[in-house]
Amino acid sequence: MIEIPKQAEGLIFDLDGTVANTMQNHFLSWRKAVMPYGVDFTAKLFKSLTGKPREATILKLNELFDTTMNPEEVGNVKAAHFKTLVDTTKEIAIVADVVRKYHNILPMSIGTGSTRNGAKKTLEVIEMSHFFDIVITANDIENPKPHPETFLKCAELMGVHPMNCVVFEDGILGIQAAKEAGMMVVDVNDYYKMEFTI
Repeated sequence: MIEIPKQAEGLIFDLDGTVANTMQNHFLSWRKAVMPYGVDFTAKLFKSLTGKPREATILKLNELFDTTMNPEEVGNVKAAHFKTLVDTTKEIAIVADVVRKYHNILPMSIGTGSTRNGAKKTLEVIEMSHFFDIVITANDIENPKPHPETFLKCAELMGVHPMNCVVFEDGILGIQAAKEAGMMVVDVNDYYKMEFTI
């Protein structure tokens, strides 16, 4: 079981790769969307982009590979493929157990780079919607991770000072965002190994 710091007064969870094991599906969907443009979308590249919203990911890939992918078109291909896989999503038990343990004990929220619809669907599939009244998504913020806005908004809505929040994250950008917000961080990679297969 993951131990949380004694001074924790609120818990914030990233969704993809933290509470829900969606990362393999996101990886395959991104590969399918960008392959026609000659982009070699490796697991290592994917990990470095984890937490970025769709459009920002495509703009970054354009920069890295000197491509001119249309963020909306390519994003739609990615999203459509991901939808075909979403019902296979499972919870990440070691983190989901923390959610169940602290439900109704500490305020909890989700802070994700996913879209509102994507996050809603994922939470439904893993049957965890009822644990979270506060879900901050890419639709609710101006500045995505590594900017701390997502997590600061969660803290504000929970009524907990950022210093007393614990963020559960798997992504490099999300961990940076949590630290930038002055929050305590649990890197779930220390407890759970994400494997990617093609």
